[in-house]
Amino acid sequence: QVHVVESGGGLVQPGGSLRLSCAASGSIFSIDDMGWYRQPPGQERDLVATITRSGTTHYTDSVKGRFTIARDNTKNTVYLQMNSLKPEDTAVYRCKADIWVRPLSFAPSWGQGTQVTVSS
Repeated sequence: QVHVVESGGGLVQPGGSLRLSCAASGSIFSIDDMGWYRQPPGQERDLVATITRSGTTHYTDSVKGRFTIARDNTKNTVYLQMNSLKPEDTAVYRCKADIWVRPLSFAPSWGQGTQVTVSS
């Protein structure tokens, strides 16, 4: 089996920065797309950013220019650098990894989430 664990959330003032990390572990053959999603209180889960295995990125419009997604394939880890944070960025952030598991099966995997709170 595989595991996906996020870290790096916390409380930050508006205009501040946080860096989220998401590490996958287990019997991993390879990982295709990885991404970050968020769910504000009382709202649906929305896509924040995705990155392909080769490094192609996509961002939702509200975070363009402020957030940067990156990955380190040698560590099976994806990052989300969040700058110029706004109160509306407050949410539980979850990592998703499309993992191919040894010997060879597909297991889209989600982390449990990390809380990001932007407040003065």
